Amino acid sequence: MRTVDVNLSLASKRMIIVVCISAFAFIVAGVAYHRSVMALFFAFGVILTSGFNICKVFMLERAINKTLEMSDPETGKNYIRLQYLLRYFLTGVVLLAVGLIHNYFDPPFISIWGAIAGVSTLQIAVIAIRFMKLEKDN
Repeated sequence: MRTVDVNLSLASKRMIIVVCISAFAFIVAGVAYHRSVMALFFAFGVILTSGFNICKVFMLERAINKTLEMSDPETGKNYIRLQYLLRYFLTGVVLLAVGLIHNYFDPPFISIWGAIAGVSTLQIAVIAIRFMKLEKDN
Protein backbone atom coordinates (compact mmCIF):
# COMPACT_ATOMS: atom_id res chain seq x y z
CA MET A 1 0.00 0.00 0.00
CA ARG A 2 1.30 3.44 -0.95
CA THR A 3 1.22 6.22 1.61
CA VAL A 4 0.71 9.87 0.76
CA ASP A 5 3.15 12.39 2.19
CA VAL A 6 1.33 15.65 2.98
CA ASN A 7 4.25 17.87 3.93
CA LEU A 8 3.12 21.24 2.64
CA SER A 9 5.28 24.31 2.45
CA LEU A 10 4.50 27.30 4.62
CA ALA A 11 3.23 29.23 1.60
CA SER A 12 0.81 26.42 0.67
CA LYS A 13 -0.49 26.17 4.23
CA ARG A 14 -1.09 29.89 4.33
CA MET A 15 -2.79 29.80 0.92
CA ILE A 16 -5.20 27.14 2.16
CA ILE A 17 -5.94 29.19 5.28
CA VAL A 18 -6.59 32.33 3.22
CA VAL A 19 -8.83 30.37 0.81
CA CYS A 20 -10.90 29.15 3.78
CA ILE A 21 -11.10 32.61 5.37
CA SER A 22 -12.12 34.31 2.12
CA ALA A 23 -14.68 31.57 1.40
CA PHE A 24 -16.17 32.13 4.85
CA ALA A 25 -16.27 35.89 4.20
CA PHE A 26 -18.06 35.31 0.88
CA ILE A 27 -20.58 33.00 2.55
CA VAL A 28 -21.30 35.58 5.28
CA ALA A 29 -21.72 38.28 2.62
CA GLY A 30 -24.02 35.99 0.62
CA VAL A 31 -26.19 35.29 3.67
CA ALA A 32 -26.38 39.01 4.46
CA TYR A 33 -27.32 39.81 0.86
CA HIS A 34 -29.83 37.05 0.10
CA ARG A 35 -31.48 36.39 3.50
CA SER A 36 -33.39 33.46 1.95
CA VAL A 37 -32.81 29.93 0.71
CA MET A 38 -30.74 31.43 -2.12
CA ALA A 39 -28.03 32.04 0.48
CA LEU A 40 -27.76 28.27 0.85
CA PHE A 41 -27.32 27.84 -2.92
CA PHE A 42 -24.72 30.63 -2.91
CA ALA A 43 -22.87 29.00 -0.01
CA PHE A 44 -22.88 25.64 -1.79
CA GLY A 45 -21.27 27.24 -4.85
CA VAL A 46 -18.61 28.91 -2.72
CA ILE A 47 -17.86 25.72 -0.77
CA LEU A 48 -17.68 23.56 -3.90
CA THR A 49 -15.29 25.77 -5.81
CA SER A 50 -13.21 26.75 -2.76
CA GLY A 51 -12.71 23.06 -2.00
CA PHE A 52 -11.64 22.62 -5.59
CA ASN A 53 -9.16 25.49 -5.15
CA ILE A 54 -7.65 23.73 -2.15
CA CYS A 55 -7.17 20.66 -4.35
CA LYS A 56 -5.42 22.91 -6.89
CA VAL A 57 -3.03 24.12 -4.17
CA PHE A 58 -2.12 20.47 -3.45
CA MET A 59 -1.64 19.87 -7.19
CA LEU A 60 0.60 22.93 -7.47
CA GLU A 61 2.72 21.89 -4.48
CA ARG A 62 3.12 18.38 -5.91
CA ALA A 63 4.06 19.73 -9.36
CA ILE A 64 6.68 22.07 -7.93
CA ASN A 65 8.25 19.35 -5.78
CA LYS A 66 8.32 16.91 -8.69
CA THR A 67 9.85 19.52 -11.00
CA LEU A 68 12.61 20.31 -8.51
CA GLU A 69 13.56 16.61 -8.49
CA MET A 70 13.96 16.48 -12.29
CA SER A 71 17.46 16.63 -13.71
CA ASP A 72 16.62 18.15 -17.12
CA PRO A 73 15.38 21.77 -16.94
CA GLU A 74 13.50 21.48 -20.25
CA THR A 75 11.55 18.46 -18.99
CA GLY A 76 10.71 20.41 -15.83
CA LYS A 77 9.45 23.38 -17.87
CA ASN A 78 7.25 21.15 -19.99
CA TYR A 79 5.90 19.37 -16.92
CA ILE A 80 5.00 22.68 -15.22
CA ARG A 81 3.28 23.91 -18.39
CA LEU A 82 1.27 20.70 -18.64
CA GLN A 83 0.24 20.93 -14.98
CA TYR A 84 -0.76 24.58 -15.47
CA LEU A 85 -2.98 23.67 -18.41
CA LEU A 86 -4.45 20.74 -16.48
CA ARG A 87 -5.39 22.92 -13.49
CA TYR A 88 -7.09 25.53 -15.65
CA PHE A 89 -8.82 22.90 -17.77
CA LEU A 90 -10.23 21.38 -14.57
CA THR A 91 -11.36 24.85 -13.45
CA GLY A 92 -13.20 25.25 -16.75
CA VAL A 93 -14.83 21.84 -16.33
CA VAL A 94 -16.02 22.74 -12.82
CA LEU A 95 -17.45 26.08 -13.98
CA LEU A 96 -19.12 24.40 -16.96
CA ALA A 97 -20.65 21.80 -14.65
CA VAL A 98 -21.94 24.54 -12.35
CA GLY A 99 -23.45 26.36 -15.32
CA LEU A 100 -25.15 23.20 -16.58
CA ILE A 101 -26.50 22.41 -13.12
CA HIS A 102 -27.77 25.97 -12.82
CA ASN A 103 -29.53 25.83 -16.20
CA TYR A 104 -30.99 22.33 -16.16
CA PHE A 105 -32.09 21.80 -12.55
CA ASP A 106 -35.14 23.43 -11.07
CA PRO A 107 -34.52 24.86 -8.53
CA PRO A 108 -30.81 25.29 -9.26
CA PHE A 109 -29.20 24.06 -6.06
CA ILE A 110 -25.97 25.89 -6.82
CA SER A 111 -25.45 29.56 -7.55
CA ILE A 112 -23.25 30.63 -10.44
CA TRP A 113 -22.29 33.75 -8.49
CA GLY A 114 -21.31 31.61 -5.53
CA ALA A 115 -19.14 29.46 -7.79
CA ILE A 116 -17.46 32.54 -9.25
CA ALA A 117 -16.84 33.88 -5.74
CA GLY A 118 -15.37 30.53 -4.74
CA VAL A 119 -13.08 30.42 -7.76
CA SER A 120 -11.78 33.87 -6.90
CA THR A 121 -10.66 32.70 -3.45
CA LEU A 122 -7.46 31.26 -4.94
CA GLN A 123 -6.57 34.57 -6.55
CA ILE A 124 -7.27 36.34 -3.26
CA ALA A 125 -4.97 33.86 -1.51
CA VAL A 126 -2.17 34.45 -4.03
CA ILE A 127 -2.42 38.22 -3.58
CA ALA A 128 -2.53 37.88 0.22
CA ILE A 129 0.51 35.57 0.26
CA ARG A 130 2.54 38.16 -1.66
CA PHE A 131 2.01 40.62 1.19
CA MET A 132 2.71 38.14 4.00
CA LYS A 133 6.14 37.73 5.46
CA LEU A 134 7.10 34.08 4.92
CA GLU A 135 9.39 32.72 7.59
CA LYS A 136 10.72 29.27 8.28
CA ASP A 137 8.73 26.88 10.46
CA ASN A 138 10.09 26.70 14.00
